[in-house]
Amino acid sequence: MKEVALANKHKDLGAKMVPFAGYNMPVSYEGVNAEHHNVREKLGVFDVSHMGEFLVTGEHALELIQLISSNDASKLVDGQAQYTCMPNEDGGIVDDMIIYRINAEKYLLVVNAANIEKDWNWISKHNTMDATLTDLSEELSLLAIQGPKAAEAMQSLTDVDLSNMKFYTFEIGTFAGMEKVIISATGYTGSGGFEIYFKNECAEEIWNKVMEAGADFGIQPIGLAARDTLRLEMGFCLYGNDIDDTTSPIEAKLGWITKFNKDFINSEALKAEKEEGSKRKLVAFELDERGIPRQGYDIVNDEGEVIGNVTSGTMSPSLEKGIGLGYVKTEYAGFGKKINIQIRKKAVPATQVKLPFYKG
Repeated sequence: MKEVALANKHKDLGAKMVPFAGYNMPVSYEGVNAEHHNVREKLGVFDVSHMGEFLVTGEHALELIQLISSNDASKLVDGQAQYTCMPNEDGGIVDDMIIYRINAEKYLLVVNAANIEKDWNWISKHNTMDATLTDLSEELSLLAIQGPKAAEAMQSLTDVDLSNMKFYTFEIGTFAGMEKVIISATGYTGSGGFEIYFKNECAEEIWNKVMEAGADFGIQPIGLAARDTLRLEMGFCLYGNDIDDTTSPIEAKLGWITKFNKDFINSEALKAEKEEGSKRKLVAFELDERGIPRQGYDIVNDEGEVIGNVTSGTMSPSLEKGIGLGYVKTEYAGFGKKINIQIRKKAVPATQVKLPFYKG
């Protein structure tokens, strides 16, 4: 079991630690609901240093990225980030990731912790153009400082103008006295904020300064459990739940990051799927009655026939109702359409809704 640089800090703070993607990670501190609301109303800091980071450099860096990525990274300028996925050759998804363009020959790819080795092998396999690949995953720590008060609370730690940073842009600057820190206006919560990348040896000092700067604004450490409820309220896909090696970006409603103005791995098959239509679709739903939908629960029609399955579900702390994502046969998909979630022996009615669940 790997330890992140701040593992002892989390233990000292009384975090409940659990194995996650091969790392010992804090799942909660005070409790999921309290942490969730703190991010929605104030701000919180997540240690997500288990994430993977690959540097792609050289004159063929963009060529490699364009081949493996469904999105069009040629649209990026220096200081911009882009959400994308890596399609496999069978219609599924190797992983989803964020691309950071540092300059025309230097990009940072941020991938999911559980997929670091798989992603590295996949990218390396397709690196026939000899771009230079460097795995920085073991060297970097990553804090997500999220919530409506994040910019105001963290401004004292940097000369970068946080309040005017546009979503999915980043700067490399000084933060908490440390140089060459990536300050990124990205996140997984839907409540605004930043993600901060830095060397492991700076981790404890940066953590302490973040907590000190945020103290007057109500900052709290937040675990992975609240990160999951926050992302689900926004309808953000989680790899391993809502997308995986068997789900296509088209059926997962990721057509907006799947650009057919260029060739990429399996692009012809995905283009055909988009034109012909998928056999199933990822839908968002709210329960009409009390209950909690869980991953793996069957979705059934009014006759009790299984028409799909839940991929993510929870009791929404913000909405105080059961919400979820799941795949259903395409003929049953549509905003406002009714489906039923099989919760133990009861088929609980649910209504399909537009995302995000949480409107802010």
